[in-house]
Amino acid sequence: MRICVFGAGAIGGNFATRLATAGNDVSVVARGAHLEVIRRHGLTLLVGDRKIVVPVRASDRPADLGPQDVVLVTLKACGQTALAAAIGPLLGAETSVVFVQNGIPWWYGHGLSSARPPAPDLSRLDPDGALARSVGLERTIGAVVTSSNHVVEPGVVRNISPDRNTLWVGEIDDRESGRIAALRATLKAAGIASPETRDIRYDIWHKLMANLTGSTLCLLLAQPTTIQKTPMINRLARRAHGEALATAAAHGVLLDDNPDVRYGPKRVYPDHRPSILQDYELGRPMEIEAIVRAPLAFARGAGVDTPTLDTIESLCVSLAVSKGLYTL
Repeated sequence: MRICVFGAGAIGGNFATRLATAGNDVSVVARGAHLEVIRRHGLTLLVGDRKIVVPVRASDRPADLGPQDVVLVTLKACGQTALAAAIGPLLGAETSVVFVQNGIPWWYGHGLSSARPPAPDLSRLDPDGALARSVGLERTIGAVVTSSNHVVEPGVVRNISPDRNTLWVGEIDDRESGRIAALRATLKAAGIASPETRDIRYDIWHKLMANLTGSTLCLLLAQPTTIQKTPMINRLARRAHGEALATAAAHGVLLDDNPDVRYGPKRVYPDHRPSILQDYELGRPMEIEAIVRAPLAFARGAGVDTPTLDTIESLCVSLAVSKGLYTL
């Protein structure tokens, strides 16, 4: 399969390396020092004691790479507006575009079942509808990722969750399709788990629970995920989690989840700094809109009372704005 990974950073570099190793024709869109190293030495993935190096075509100009079967967009939600103007040369008549991101995606309200309440205004996730126009809803595939990685140095990615690399994929109207089946098979052959799902929005909200109710607290306290097991922070996370579950339920997504399980005594907390905290510390644009503000728009639209999440939102937004990493 001809696959372009648009944004070959931590997650993108991991997946690009695995897909190329499995025999796919993989290219990447990258920039800066990362791009130069990939061009000279290929992509390097560190997994435990293993070192995997693969040559891939790489450019900061999509026109150099040509039409693809699949484009995996691994840009963060706050960086996707740049995609709209650049993705054209990668698109052929049958190209699928898979949005791999955290939080509420720009396409959430499109293809939504009539049995569910309409989504709130999510226009800040796709200003002026640029992504919908440039990509096309017919090409768009939803995705949810679970994989912990970081860029060790330009061209080198360490996968710190060797047994937990999963990408759920689904049509935005949840129909079964041949392209989804083919994509899942390709991912699995590359060592990337891809379970079947008949409700991609369920998976979006399930992943969002960790980011909205746990990662945000790590941001506010400038601490890794281990802080969530301390008694006072654990109680706060449970209250936030209960509010988030009620919000999802009000929009027709009934999660098989429970604050007492997710934040219970059997939970193992890795010593990991969530991406939203990493972005803040490194001065990179932050996914405040997709991870924090959009979910709260769902709550307000449904009249769900979320005092804990409201406080978390106010503090996260204030931190990001004060550092110039988010614009109101």
